[in-house]
Amino acid sequence: MSIEFIGFVTNNNSSETIPRSGPVVNRDHIETVAKAHENAGFDRVLLAFNATSPDSLQVGQHVLGVTERLNILIAQRPGFTAPTLLARQLATIDQLWRGRVALHVITGGNAEELKQDGNLVHDKDERYARTGEFLDIVKAEWSSDKPFSYSGKYYQVQNGFSQVKPYRPDGIPIFVGGGSDAAIEVAGKHADTFALWGESYAQVRDVTSRVRAAAAKHGRPTPRFSLSVRPILAETEEKAWAKAHAILERATALQDVTGYRKPADGHATAGARRLLALAEQGSRIDKRLWTEIAKLTGANSNTTALVGTPEQVAEVFRDYYELGVSHFLIRGFDPLIDAIEYGRELIPVTRRLIAEIQSRRGVAAE
Repeated sequence: MSIEFIGFVTNNNSSETIPRSGPVVNRDHIETVAKAHENAGFDRVLLAFNATSPDSLQVGQHVLGVTERLNILIAQRPGFTAPTLLARQLATIDQLWRGRVALHVITGGNAEELKQDGNLVHDKDERYARTGEFLDIVKAEWSSDKPFSYSGKYYQVQNGFSQVKPYRPDGIPIFVGGGSDAAIEVAGKHADTFALWGESYAQVRDVTSRVRAAAAKHGRPTPRFSLSVRPILAETEEKAWAKAHAILERATALQDVTGYRKPADGHATAGARRLLALAEQGSRIDKRLWTEIAKLTGANSNTTALVGTPEQVAEVFRDYYELGVSHFLIRGFDPLIDAIEYGRELIPVTRRLIAEIQSRRGVAAE
């Protein structure tokens, strides 16, 4: 099972510990961070989506234009762009850039934020049902060689057809995330990769088992699994934990400036609730999973960390690989500096450790 490292290109230089300065769409920052990820050996970068952010489709095209081999993962929310149109938009970009595109489907768990984009489907399970119909149509646009019609609760299409198809015959990879039963049902039917937060070993076993069962129910192969986490590295374990505590202190002090804080209404998605439940078990879980930033911010994004030396964190990635995880979505609290460090210190060690596993399995298979 091959592995993939996925980075994160922010629209400007900001994080839980860095208040934004300069424009919301900072072209120089986007270009610099994208090129840094490519040079660091990342396979792909995520372009995020929320109700007030710059358009990830357009930012993604710019990232493709300033890099040579770096793939992109474009986040989109069903319900705000017609599925036929989004399918053609993505297929067009994929053709222009020769198969470097993937789609990350984010259904959205915060009903108040979704209202900013005019959402009218307030029940979360219904939103996932809408996502399922959305992906039915997207896939039909990508694969059908003749006009098709679709009649669902949320979407109706008459004689839909796209002249432009994805660059590769097997289409554009689809990532799906979410912690609820409804999310896992959609993933079982549609996902090529299921996206996990940075969870405990026990939680990963639980979710991957549920996804496997959902895929089997639909007669599909098990999706790949991606894990999102924030590595905090230093040359010794002691220095790494000191760095983590300094990050927490700075993030706490800057919450009013950065906006990374618990929702005032206490809202939490199913995935966030899983991370918060983990944080209640303690600040350090398993070998070196650190939950304090998740607890501070309400866990409404990728907020758990792995703390240690590059070798120690790589060993944890090896553990997750043994549990079935093949994609690691990693980003730091200093977007540019951390991406460079991961490429120099963490990615090569992880690839080596996992190659050793693959080699042993190959020998055993013979």
